[in-house]
Amino acid sequence: MLLRMSTLFVRTLREDPADAEVPSHKLLVRGGYIRRAAPGIYTWLPLGLRVLAKVERVVREEMDAIGAQEVHFPALLPREPYEATNRWTEYGPNLFRLQDRKDADYLLAPTHEEMFTLLVKDLYSSYKDLPLALYQIQTKYRDEARPRAGLLRGREFVMKDAYSFDVDDAGLDAAYQRQREAYQRIFTRLGLEYVIVAAMSGAMGGSRSEEFLTPTAIGEDTFVRSPGGYAANVEAVTTPVPEPLPYDDAPAAHVEDTPDTPTIESLVALANERHPRADRAWTAADTLKNVVLVLTHPDGERELVVVGLPGDREVDLKRLEAAVSPAEVAPATEADFAAHPELVKGYLGPAAVGAANTGREDAVRYLLDPRVVPGTRWITGANVEGKHVFDLVAGRDFAADGTVEAAEVRAGDPAPDGSGPLELARGIEMGHIFALGRKYSDALGLKVLDENGKAVTVTMGSYGIGISRAVAALAEANHDDAGLGWPIQVAPVQVHLVATGKDDAVFQAAAELAAELHGAGVEVLYDDRPRVSPGVKFADAELLGAPVLVVVGRGLAEGNVELRLRRAADAEALGVEVRDGRPVAEQVPVADAAHRVADVVSALLDR
Repeated sequence: MLLRMSTLFVRTLREDPADAEVPSHKLLVRGGYIRRAAPGIYTWLPLGLRVLAKVERVVREEMDAIGAQEVHFPALLPREPYEATNRWTEYGPNLFRLQDRKDADYLLAPTHEEMFTLLVKDLYSSYKDLPLALYQIQTKYRDEARPRAGLLRGREFVMKDAYSFDVDDAGLDAAYQRQREAYQRIFTRLGLEYVIVAAMSGAMGGSRSEEFLTPTAIGEDTFVRSPGGYAANVEAVTTPVPEPLPYDDAPAAHVEDTPDTPTIESLVALANERHPRADRAWTAADTLKNVVLVLTHPDGERELVVVGLPGDREVDLKRLEAAVSPAEVAPATEADFAAHPELVKGYLGPAAVGAANTGREDAVRYLLDPRVVPGTRWITGANVEGKHVFDLVAGRDFAADGTVEAAEVRAGDPAPDGSGPLELARGIEMGHIFALGRKYSDALGLKVLDENGKAVTVTMGSYGIGISRAVAALAEANHDDAGLGWPIQVAPVQVHLVATGKDDAVFQAAAELAAELHGAGVEVLYDDRPRVSPGVKFADAELLGAPVLVVVGRGLAEGNVELRLRRAADAEALGVEVRDGRPVAEQVPVADAAHRVADVVSALLDR
């Protein structure tokens, strides 16, 4: 493949786009890989499309290698299958809904579980047809409230979704493991560092799920790791529950005046001043914070809930949202407090909430952090302005409607499996695999006859990879101040050939070298622009980020061309010297240039 800069549909930019926040967004736009069409929606230009296709190729090869077969569904789908699984409602405002001229309801698919299930139901009816694995690479649509970071969180994105179909759970376990191992090979081949973490299944459902995250400071996902190997998305972390404590000797709860203490900090300070403990000072961990929140359910219903947790912790809205999915979570408004005068802002305690505490079935639901076990003693609100209750004992003086994992996870917290203290990191979700079980096959009636002629419900798995997101993640992981530096497996071209100067001999030699490399099967982008300065050409080459740069210019008078690797990691792997973070250029005789460059490309591909 031979491209020429003089005719390539590209326009590089020297300034970052005004709406770009992260390096991948800035560099992909500046390099002419993508172009914004609307918020969260991007046009793919020739260079970007080549990178996208190479990512797709790796994914296809690994899916095919485990026996999965490719299909392709429409993006425009009817309402009825999603109504059957309740996801027409559960997806809420994230779903793009529309009607045709006959007022029939349709959607732009955010994912295709229903369609895969119905397709298999339509064609297969016997256990002899299974196991089966199908996949597609398709554009998905989600009406993100706040699209950001270019390709990392858009309203339109390319995704690979695969599905396994088995007669029993043992078959599902085997299919899940095959997909998991294929994902490991895919991300290794793409050159993406990854961490596999336990995750929440959310609206997808299922008994088990794992995410593949690539660690990066700009990632939207927070995950945890322990020295002993535990790893989980922060939403999936479970709190080790303490043993209940005896409280036979606990004093009776007593209400004390605590004026001007609407915050935990002010309450602790006053408690230590006016009601000091004999054994130690009061801390925020001795207080029970009660946070009023609103759950908005997919049907639009708003429900007030109160979450009680130790006062040294904050509510993590993402953790809470994962726990109450598919509802969305937001802080309560002033209007909510006005409608519920029993919720005294800043002085709220358990006595005002929960069916068990109030004796009212219509009371605001009260959910407790798992650390609040029977026998623990707390300072908390007395539901009167300027007053708090001391020595309020869980299990004796108050109860809850349930527990919830809503408190923030902090570095140093114990891992749920006892494998040591947790450390926190951020990452981009690249893949997610689910053991769906029978949620969709039950809802849509996917059954086959087993070997005894009995109808059994098929068990399913779902396995997704963000293809367009992988392009952004690769750009995030492979750039410097000058521009992109693609791994050769996904680079739009393998060699960027630059002709510098005004001498016709330079352009003739460069054109001949480009033709030789093309004939040898090397992918080349030849900068043949005659009236563009060397500085501009070099800046474009570094911005575009091809792994091998070849310069035909002043050295031609001595019979040489210059060969340089874009990435220090590639140089180190091939034994090329690196100075100040940049690979040292090699002077190569013109007669040997095509052979030498092809050898370098081959060596990089074989890494």
